[in-house]
Amino acid sequence: MNILLDIDDTLFPSSDFSSLARKNALNAMIWMGIDEHFDYLYSRLQKIIREKGSNCPHHFDELCSRLEIKKPARYVAAAVASYHDTKTSIQPFPKVPSTLLKLKADGHRLFIATNGSSIKQWDKLIRLGLALYFEDVFVSEDIGQEKGQGFYKEVLSRLGSSARDCVMVGDREDMDIAPAKAVGMRTIRILKGKHASVPSIADHVIDEIEKISGILQNF
Repeated sequence: MNILLDIDDTLFPSSDFSSLARKNALNAMIWMGIDEHFDYLYSRLQKIIREKGSNCPHHFDELCSRLEIKKPARYVAAAVASYHDTKTSIQPFPKVPSTLLKLKADGHRLFIATNGSSIKQWDKLIRLGLALYFEDVFVSEDIGQEKGQGFYKEVLSRLGSSARDCVMVGDREDMDIAPAKAVGMRTIRILKGKHASVPSIADHVIDEIEKISGILQNF
């Protein structure tokens, strides 16, 4: 079986990391001399993220622009440095490495299917110590479109596989489950992160990744 896994809030607690990294970045900007309260900066940044999307690489530049800061370089540099320093602390969910090892030992092929920048997604996998578990990594930037039916059809084409021989595992109903199921893939929804309360049409719903192995025995 070909197992496709999302990264964010599937392999590691992305929502928690992103919140911490952004808060650290704003504190660094304040330390560098921005004369604004943290809560105000955080609310402005959150608005930018909602408008531009979480994968936009220029959140802090845009924040400085909206604050009408004439020489933003040092503040943006401080934010980016602090954000990247926070990356040194990221860890996968506790049972992820052992689960991936078991899936491979059971003869399954492992792949990543994710939205975003290819370099950023590879960076996450390398920092998490998970990069070598996967045969290939399918990223929206390389596929040419974000996760949707077209994305998964292209992945199937590149794998040379039928949909029924593939399982998509992820936390997002709108990006991981619904479109993958629509093209005929089997689906497993993992209830992690900020989207955990969204109802699911997945074939199976789990709260911990180690439960995948038992489910696959029944496919």
